[in-house]
Amino acid sequence: MGLGMALVWGVLNVVNLAHGALIMLGGYLTYYLFTGLGIDPFVALPIAALGMFVIGYCLQRFILNLIVRSAMLNTLLITFGLSVVITYLAQLLFSADFRTINPTYSGANFAVAGITIPVVSLAAFVIAFVLAGAVWWLLNEMTIGRAIRATAQNLTAARLYGVDPRNIYALTFGIGAALAGVAGGLFGILTHLTPYVGATLTAKSFVIAIIGGLSNPFKVILGGIVIGVAEQLASLYLGPTYIDVISFGLLVVVLVVRPARSLRAA
Repeated sequence: MGLGMALVWGVLNVVNLAHGALIMLGGYLTYYLFTGLGIDPFVALPIAALGMFVIGYCLQRFILNLIVRSAMLNTLLITFGLSVVITYLAQLLFSADFRTINPTYSGANFAVAGITIPVVSLAAFVIAFVLAGAVWWLLNEMTIGRAIRATAQNLTAARLYGVDPRNIYALTFGIGAALAGVAGGLFGILTHLTPYVGATLTAKSFVIAIIGGLSNPFKVILGGIVIGVAEQLASLYLGPTYIDVISFGLLVVVLVVRPARSLRAA
């Protein structure tokens, strides 16, 4: 979840409040590929990512590009509006029923040194690191990645070298949406989907991006691990109602203890 948020925020300087809604859409796309076409959910993840890339590219190219680099309030308002529209369209299309992606191996696990490890959770963990490596490789080793970094660092210089900012912005948002699509598919496998999960997922992605920073994909994954471990410990010792309190409490602690570093990362 955090990778897509951090990429869009770092390059476009847009806090995408529709990010959670895109994650939700990716989850439903994976769900219907599995239930409607019988495609294994992990095989369906690349298809969901491609579909979400197209949606994200079009949203940025034809809507968000109209206000990119404008005041932060404008981007917050328009992405919030997109989130509301996507959420209610999802309710209209998919209903508000809880949906879960349940392959036959969803309950499979194995033990290592007396520790039980769920296969699906381990697969999601591995996929997160693979995607972080792919994003790092894209940004540092590929020409399009260098164009994305150049646009983020110095827009005028990038234009002088022939980079089309509108296309770069749309590609970046599309990649962020593709990452959201994979996150949504994994979320649907690990828990349940409803049209209204987007707001919570946007907030969690925001916290992860702040804690991990925007400059290094692996630090974003590390931020997600910190949040996940803290939430599970809170659920174990304090009760499940304290999960969100711990998440946003960590955000407050990071901003209070190291505000300068956090703001530079963001």
